[in-house]
Amino acid sequence: MPTLVHEFDWPDRVVVGTVGRPGERTFYLQARTGTRTTSVAMEKQQSAVLAETIDEMLDELATQDGLTVPAEVPPELLDEDPLDQPVEEDFRTGAIHLGWDPRTAQVLIEAFSLDDDADPDEGDEPSEMLRVRIPVGAARAFVRRTMAVVQAGRPTCPRCGEPIDPEGHDCAVPDDAQPGAA
Repeated sequence: MPTLVHEFDWPDRVVVGTVGRPGERTFYLQARTGTRTTSVAMEKQQSAVLAETIDEMLDELATQDGLTVPAEVPPELLDEDPLDQPVEEDFRTGAIHLGWDPRTAQVLIEAFSLDDDADPDEGDEPSEMLRVRIPVGAARAFVRRTMAVVQAGRPTCPRCGEPIDPEGHDCAVPDDAQPGAA
């Protein structure tokens, strides 16, 4: 069966956001053009790596002659609004590919569905994918927002580095293993 492609060229909005409270959040990559919206679920780590990799790509592109890439986020492109409602998951993300479209000077994001029954070794294609192209300024804004969303989770334990739940935390590092402990 052919892959269903949710394609957004020059979207009105593309963001990572969450639903749920820290420790129980679901991350979504959401793209919108007009009234058409696609929301794909992602892992927190996928969101973080996506933002870091786009940021590195933009920094590298900024060194190329003839291409203007903003070092900072243009203020008019900042998007701190919540996800568009209702958030309806189109699919859960498996692999993510990034690219650069030199024809349009846009960053290309492709998120592929995580299909439990698909076998890439057998040449199986994912059932769905999200393909989004965004200009460099919007990409900088996407990175900044995504990093802020990822960091807005549960605080981390200063001793073991694991997240602290609202109900408390059983630290894996014993008190006597702390620096300065007798």
